[in-house]
Amino acid sequence: MDKEVTIYDIAKGIGVSPTTVSRALNNHPAVKEKTKKKIFQAAAEMGYQSNVFAANLRSKKTNNIGVIVPSLNSSFQASVLAGMEKIANESGYNLVISQSLESADKEIANTRSMFKSRVDGLIVSLASEAEHLDHFSPFHKKGIPVLFYDRITNSENSTGVTIDNIQAAQVATNHMIDQGCRRIVHVLGSTKISVYADRLKGYKYALIDRGFQYEDELVIVLSEINELAAEQVVDQIMQMKPLPDGVFVSNDACAASCMNHLKQRGIRIPEDMSIVGFNNEVISRLVEPKITTINYPGFEMGEVAMRNLINHLDEPETAILHNTNRITLRSELLIRESSLKKK
Repeated sequence: MDKEVTIYDIAKGIGVSPTTVSRALNNHPAVKEKTKKKIFQAAAEMGYQSNVFAANLRSKKTNNIGVIVPSLNSSFQASVLAGMEKIANESGYNLVISQSLESADKEIANTRSMFKSRVDGLIVSLASEAEHLDHFSPFHKKGIPVLFYDRITNSENSTGVTIDNIQAAQVATNHMIDQGCRRIVHVLGSTKISVYADRLKGYKYALIDRGFQYEDELVIVLSEINELAAEQVVDQIMQMKPLPDGVFVSNDACAASCMNHLKQRGIRIPEDMSIVGFNNEVISRLVEPKITTINYPGFEMGEVAMRNLINHLDEPETAILHNTNRITLRSELLIRESSLKKK
């Protein structure tokens, strides 16, 4: 069993007093920023965990699982969390949830505080700004399992739960081509995020496969893909010559909002323009016409991610986390009126 790293070990390692280390770790203003940085780095490298739950030291378990989401205001994330909560409750674990708000710095800070509060495991959907994954290495060193979902990484020592985004986007684009669409706009979020990069690939593959030219100007990349961005998207679409006859949006709220703005400009859906969304959110079934979309199984994704993590905690030898880097769930195209040019 590895010996617990103490503040005395850190102090000795970098040549400062234990008091300075203690103050720095508690963010005391008396410690210079440069020294703080040095101490945080040494603490992370040595795998130091602060003694937040002294009572749990004997059992080495807190029964808390950390979850870091990019944003809590999406119905997809809400359904994922509901799936996680269900499995965690059944197994006697609590969730500690925080959001990165798409910021790499906030994700790093969240990760650090999860580590300090000694979560037994961590489940993460990566922030769009997340460039590197060094902040998860203290968990790997300590043998604390880290599992990614939806926005995953291809790193060696972690598992990701996702859908085949390339295939889902290919199916959606093919459906629009089958309906007679010849100029299809694709609206998506930052391609730094794995899911959007994969959907762009699927869209490209479908076009090339069916003998169409891929055109950069038909791809609209948004920093945040949501209903507010739709007006700007429609402005851009209306300036395209010739006018597109299909719009494939990587998010239902944005798709529904685009549809409203297009209708206000006198565009008939689907006669003039087909629309396809993504995620199968409630909004896709409430608008007129109802929106064709990809069913992204959020609740099931939450269940699968949590079940795998807890299995790993309860029986480390038999768990799936040891021998697989990716768990792929099924998605499907739900065809509704918004895309049906051919009745």
